Amino acid sequence: MTAPLLSVRDLHVHFKVRGEGLLFPAHRTLKAVNGVSFDLQPGETLGIVGESGCGKSTLARALLNLIPATSGQIAWLGQDMRGAGAEGWQQVRRHVQMVFQDPLASLNPRMNIAQIIGEPLRTHQPQLAGAEVLRRVKEMLVKVGLSEAHLYRYPHEFSGGQCQRIGIARALILKPRLIVCDEPVSALDVSIQAQVINLLQDLQQEMQLALIFIAHDLAVVKHVSQRILVMYLGRTMELAPKQALYADPKHPYTRALLSAVPLADPRRERAKSIELLSGDLPSPLDPPSGCVFRTRCPHAFARCPVEVPPLLATGSPSQAACWLYAGTEGAALRHAG
Repeated sequence: MTAPLLSVRDLHVHFKVRGEGLLFPAHRTLKAVNGVSFDLQPGETLGIVGESGCGKSTLARALLNLIPATSGQIAWLGQDMRGAGAEGWQQVRRHVQMVFQDPLASLNPRMNIAQIIGEPLRTHQPQLAGAEVLRRVKEMLVKVGLSEAHLYRYPHEFSGGQCQRIGIARALILKPRLIVCDEPVSALDVSIQAQVINLLQDLQQEMQLALIFIAHDLAVVKHVSQRILVMYLGRTMELAPKQALYADPKHPYTRALLSAVPLADPRRERAKSIELLSGDLPSPLDPPSGCVFRTRCPHAFARCPVEVPPLLATGSPSQAACWLYAGTEGAALRHAG
């Protein structure tokens, strides 16, 4: 196997939150990302899923240092970026770009499309002549399905799908090696979602891109990803190849998420068993001890409140952070379930 393009080890992103009270309020720690690790290979698509508030978007921004990580390691082509400084990150951002969730809000309303798409070139390749920048902008605009007639229009003149295409063009203009997509289709109509996803996949093949694709929709993630990372309250619950995760999910949280996905076949939809989660999502300001999922898990037992489960092998190359896959007691409960 080739060396990973991106390697993340035990990444934490914590925020200080002002407590209640008028006099001397105590600050509390919100652990948005709490020990996430993974590798990303060149040309691979890693899907990241989980409920709202699980830390997906915070993780995405920390990977580009848009939010500073509290601890852990982010290595780009083997180089640890935690201590790289502004100049080091500036060099990396030529190769790592981001597509944001809200397509219109991510575009500067005072800049026309030629300026928006050309801005990364002016920032990272200031030696380019204006004519060359314009040529590359036109080429990229056509590549994402728009025309040169759109060059001097402004973001408010476009639909949501068109704005997202503009955002993709801006991200690709530097010919990066990795695109981080933070729920890039969640604000779009279903038919437009399919167009944007197909566009991303076509461009990925053409430009040999790696993708980190964050979404709520597990059907979308299944369509685009080779591997999937499932998050809950800042932690990784399961990391597995797409086929293994959808055919035989190991973690109880993953099974609950997949059981909620509607099936196209009415007979299979009526026959399937739905695993409902009890209780509400705990606050990330006060997560449960031990396994953070234990308060909603139907299989929780004595070990779960005491120790935080690491990612355990559940059959190569799948892993799940669940004590059901460690020790004789966990194995007995798993087989009984």
